[in-house]
Amino acid sequence: MPRKFFRKYLPSHETILQNRYIGWFGPLLKHHNLWHLHRRSVAGGVAVGMFTGLIPGSNPVQFLAAAIGAILFRVNLPVAAFTTLYTNPFTIVPLYYCAYKLGQVALLRAGESVPALAVNTEGLRLREWLPAILDWVVSVGKPLLIGLPLLAALLAVTGFVAVNCAWRLYIGRAWRRRRQFRINRSPSAS
Repeated sequence: MPRKFFRKYLPSHETILQNRYIGWFGPLLKHHNLWHLHRRSVAGGVAVGMFTGLIPGSNPVQFLAAAIGAILFRVNLPVAAFTTLYTNPFTIVPLYYCAYKLGQVALLRAGESVPALAVNTEGLRLREWLPAILDWVVSVGKPLLIGLPLLAALLAVTGFVAVNCAWRLYIGRAWRRRRQFRINRSPSAS
């Protein structure tokens, strides 16, 4: 089931090679783990995709980072690229807020709230407004800068473990079902 499921929704090897963002990797795309669907390759692809999905930028940047990560770690490239799509306009704000809060915890500033920009800049002239904006960016930036890689690593580990466990459960259940079928089918069971 996992292989059939992934094969149904993932692009083919030829489609990936023709992609203008990934195709220029050429010979680096020849490793078999980049295309085979087995537990370690798929779990690694999910981990790479979860990590690179939080890279600020658009989907092509995240796809490129996922492709580079998949090539470096020799995990399934289409799964890695597809997994980056968990970040989208609906999920990016909550994810970045979680990253900001995680960064605050890491910096031991957990009780602080997000600095309010509108209050700090009201009534300021441009000469005073620009430093106020920069101060706000710096105050938000440090927890976010620390929180993004922490959240990305946390999501990558969680994705890797979840896929590994789900794959093992599925295979174990399939083996038990197969064994039960053989027992029920054997002549001594009749």
